[in-house]
Amino acid sequence: MDTTLPATKILKSKKHFEILDGLRGVAALAVVLFHFMEIVYSEPTKNFIAHGFLAVDFFFCLSGFVIAYAYDDRIEKIGLAAFFKSRLIRLHPLVILGTVLGLLAFIFDPFGGHPEIYSAGKIILIFLTSAFLIPFPVITERSFNLFGLNAPSWSLFWEYVANLFYAFILYRISRRYLLLLTILSAGALCYVGYRAGSFMGGWSKDNFWDGGARISYSFLAGLLVYRSNWIIKTRIGFIGLSILLMLAFLMPFTKLNWLTEPVVVLFYFPFLIALGAGAVLTDGFKKLCVFLGKISYPLYMTHYAAIWIFLNYYNSHKPGTAQLSLVITTGMIAMLATAYLVMVFYDIPIRRYLSNKWKKD
Repeated sequence: MDTTLPATKILKSKKHFEILDGLRGVAALAVVLFHFMEIVYSEPTKNFIAHGFLAVDFFFCLSGFVIAYAYDDRIEKIGLAAFFKSRLIRLHPLVILGTVLGLLAFIFDPFGGHPEIYSAGKIILIFLTSAFLIPFPVITERSFNLFGLNAPSWSLFWEYVANLFYAFILYRISRRYLLLLTILSAGALCYVGYRAGSFMGGWSKDNFWDGGARISYSFLAGLLVYRSNWIIKTRIGFIGLSILLMLAFLMPFTKLNWLTEPVVVLFYFPFLIALGAGAVLTDGFKKLCVFLGKISYPLYMTHYAAIWIFLNYYNSHKPGTAQLSLVITTGMIAMLATAYLVMVFYDIPIRRYLSNKWKKD
């Protein structure tokens, strides 16, 4: 007889940090805008949201905090199998959908792309490796992204790696050893930033291990914030914290990135999470934060199919500033609408079905 308790049942008694959910949504919007603007401004120093890619480091740090909060005192009760099932149910349906959308964009892009240079067998292999999060960087015209059909999946790959380390090692270790690991990973991350000139790597075959350095520090820092109870009580509300978060993404891209980016990732993001966990949320913003939290992951995992299409449109049509403004604004709205539909008609129902099936089994 299986004596473990379903994770979904155990987690019902856990409250949510709605402001942190809202900040996750703000970060998701920032990274989508960044992906548009990095195409328009190939020179990062001209991009007003040049550090939007640091949203991923914020995601990683927030993930460490949330995982520790949700599972530190409960993973032994539910068991490792239940932990991994709950993570797969939470994350993988959108990995698969993002891959499907990416395949459709790859084959039917109206503005370009060259799927014809790849055999049917290779396209099937690219699809399967993407759906199962097996890095396969072979699409030349997409800069050898680890997952050529859905570029953001690189961060999910490392999220899964972090979850494995958490389940087998990290939840067991003392705060002293966690602090030591965090310090060592901070050193590794600073080395990566100094060598590359930025923390932007992790998504391609040429900077694969940069992703490991990025999640190693940020995930551990999130765990450390929770276990150290670094919760800062503050009257700064959701709007104030959103502005503080956006300042990191709007930070100029300069030759001093090797210094400014570590300051943001090593200290500023953990500080914001500590503030968000202790902030007071007014009733007027609660629904907004809940909505942003729910839509953040669907938005992040479905938007890049349209980004590939936008890239080919931009290269083939060379639109002017006014036209670009209209296209990007319309694109952002369309992506939000798509993410909402995906959330309502795919993500939530699929996760509910899988969770119920798991309970019955």
